[in-house]
Amino acid sequence: MSKEIMLTGDRPTGKLHLGHYVGSLRTRFEIQETGEYENFIMIADQQALTDNARNPEKIRKSLVEVTLDYLAVGIDPAKTTIFVQSQIPELNELTMHYLNLVTVSRLERNPTIKEEIKLRGFNTSIPAGFLVYPVSQTADITAFKAKKIPVGEDQLPMIEQSREIVRSFNSIYGDILVEPEALISNSGCARLPGVDGKAKMSKSLGNAIYLSDEADVITEKVMSMYTDPNHIKVSDPGEVDNNPVFIYLDAFGKDKKYIEELKEHYKQGGLGDVKVKRYLNDVLQAELEPIRNRRKEFEKDKELIYKILLDGSNKARMTASQTLKEVRDAIGINYFNV
Repeated sequence: MSKEIMLTGDRPTGKLHLGHYVGSLRTRFEIQETGEYENFIMIADQQALTDNARNPEKIRKSLVEVTLDYLAVGIDPAKTTIFVQSQIPELNELTMHYLNLVTVSRLERNPTIKEEIKLRGFNTSIPAGFLVYPVSQTADITAFKAKKIPVGEDQLPMIEQSREIVRSFNSIYGDILVEPEALISNSGCARLPGVDGKAKMSKSLGNAIYLSDEADVITEKVMSMYTDPNHIKVSDPGEVDNNPVFIYLDAFGKDKKYIEELKEHYKQGGLGDVKVKRYLNDVLQAELEPIRNRRKEFEKDKELIYKILLDGSNKARMTASQTLKEVRDAIGINYFNV
């Protein structure tokens, strides 16, 4: 019996950060190691170009950086197929077919897209490619007949839109596509906030701790983190629920009992931000040091990185071309049986 397929990916717009790690990367590695699924990871360079078309060099440079981050956290090319979106032209044709099954108004209502449009300040100047990203993502998912999609909770509306498109296609043309299911990270937090207290850690907002950050950089970022603005004196009672330092501890700290004790102490007063931040720094340094060291080893062989991407893209294209043939057959446009 064949394994279910798991697919996920990232936009190559810079190195990956703790938000990516908590939201998906850590879960991908854990699932990879179980051997339960056939795993595909896509570097979504075409999607990244939807709002970086005038700066393609940024995407080209980030291709290797993202791959290094994958390898550093333990993604193994022998167990997981890593491929580049733009190298799979079949995805573009699938996107065109699916665009006919969704309305512009439905795309505009997608909560994730609305939030991203707001963050980027597009207002009414929304690139068309960016608006239709959920359709492109559906092509990515269905091309590989992926059943499980590891995502953070903020990406659930994207998966739901993919499910709608799949149901629409199958109802018209027959049961061809696999309806995907979101696999939520068990990180302990729905979304990792930025170190500045903003709702989301983001490369574009400059509020991220990167997987490749050196130890001193991590310390500097942690010690300057936003906390409870009303916790001015050590003796003041503090808020923990929306406090980034405690959100990070929930996501990364292994001593849950001690973290709960810190929370109670902080809420009652008498615990300073500096002490909590020093503990968080210790936790993050322990988590990121081995990742950073593995990354440096892989950096020594850039040719290997490109070979991994080429081999993975060739394998992925074989799978996608088979799905596209089935879709063409179902629609009835495979006129020459190619």
